[in-house]
Amino acid sequence: MLNPTTGSGQVEALETRPNILFVISDDQSWPHAGAYGPREIATPAFDRVAKDGVLFSNAFAAAPQCSPNRAAILTGRNIWQLEEAGTHASNFPKKFQVFPDLLEKAGYQVGYTGKGWGPGNWEFNGWQRNPVGNEYSDKTISRKPFSSVSDVDYSANFQDFLANRDKGKPFFFWVGAYEPHRTYEEGAGIAAGKNPGNVEVPPFLPDTPGIRSDLLDYYLEIEWFDEQLGRMLSLLEKNSQLDHTLVVVTSDNGMPFPRAKANLYEFGTHIPLAIRWPSQIPGGRVVEDLVSSIDFFPTFMDIVGTEIPKQVSGRSLLQILLSDEEGIVDSKRDVVLTGRERHTHARPDNLGYPSRSIRTQEYLYIRNFRPDRWPAGNPRPENRDDMTTGDFKSFGRGYADIDGSPTKTWMLENREEPDAKRLFHLAFEKRPAEELYNIQKDSACLNNLAGLPRHAAVQTELSTKLDSILTAQNDPRAFGFQIFESYPRYSPMRNFPGFNERGAYNFDF
Repeated sequence: MLNPTTGSGQVEALETRPNILFVISDDQSWPHAGAYGPREIATPAFDRVAKDGVLFSNAFAAAPQCSPNRAAILTGRNIWQLEEAGTHASNFPKKFQVFPDLLEKAGYQVGYTGKGWGPGNWEFNGWQRNPVGNEYSDKTISRKPFSSVSDVDYSANFQDFLANRDKGKPFFFWVGAYEPHRTYEEGAGIAAGKNPGNVEVPPFLPDTPGIRSDLLDYYLEIEWFDEQLGRMLSLLEKNSQLDHTLVVVTSDNGMPFPRAKANLYEFGTHIPLAIRWPSQIPGGRVVEDLVSSIDFFPTFMDIVGTEIPKQVSGRSLLQILLSDEEGIVDSKRDVVLTGRERHTHARPDNLGYPSRSIRTQEYLYIRNFRPDRWPAGNPRPENRDDMTTGDFKSFGRGYADIDGSPTKTWMLENREEPDAKRLFHLAFEKRPAEELYNIQKDSACLNNLAGLPRHAAVQTELSTKLDSILTAQNDPRAFGFQIFESYPRYSPMRNFPGFNERGAYNFDF
């Protein structure tokens, strides 16, 4: 068994090592699972994992976008330490170790279904498979409950993996759901019987019937994801493996709404997390420690008894898991960092919106390195009808770092309305170089305290601490370098002026 006194994670025999089921949704903010208390969202499978194990109330993505955060999960490193993999839809340098490979070397059988690392081009760097493992995605759903969910039958593919695995080995299996990523079947939530009156509209969004409906569609996709999780838990139970399996359920970043996904605010980086392993983890606890996606890698190594590589920046969660304490368990976890670079092709020359943040229990401090740029992408240029035709039709009205949606459309069309004007400004327009929010009082991040004299001491302290950590970790941005702007994008490009060659490096940077 594990040795909780040393914290080494060493095990006496291979047979005692747990299986690991890692289940990750796509674009889900932390409040939106039943265990966190929202109305009109039913997630019994997630709630079961949380009840039997540990529910984390302060878990954060390393980036508010899928492929950079997934790379951070796989490597245990922050995005500014990952070169091309630290920006969205680029490639994944082979020199970075990923934990599925180390688990495989330690005797695990590894596989995945659905979305692994991506979007991006992993073949470019010589990977022989997706960095998360061998793919099991052949089984598809013959009849979907609504049109917008993925065709991939996650539970059937997991069953296929279980049936064909080497029973003498423990396994690691990554379930990458495509939900609740957009697009949604509009009106599906209401059609399914959900009550718009029970929607909790985040304060950074206008409260309108259409936006309530859009949120219900988002809720419905979370519930579909949870239904698949429930089926996989049942499969493990049927095979007498559930109590021998470490189950981790989380998300890659926040909800696909304005001022959430692709932003360093709470609803962009604060993610759900529950971990279950009844033979070792005392259950029924809520832990408030600040934890990050980069902490999974060292946690898995610690549990398996494999040495944690020196280049890993994350810290193992093992001692928190083995403890019977709740609330704040490890007082040394006093900060967590996040960052973003380019998201979509949303600006001329394929430029990004570089930002870094540091989060404490009380405050969120954000550094925007290029406040001259549009944070949500450039608005649609005047007299450019070609932006909405052919391969560029997704440009729409601009601000392309915000996913297209009924919510985005309403905010664009009603931007001058008195009740919507400030929220439009916060989500779409330019931002100052520094932002500071009191999260205990303002989790929606509406009131920027940076520059106010009474908050100067906190602003200076967090700015200095952020600089210190970024410098120690050799973040190019900390030294004024713009190397991230040169990295290629393999996903579709738009007809912006300047550099816009898909899959090519921009050597002007």
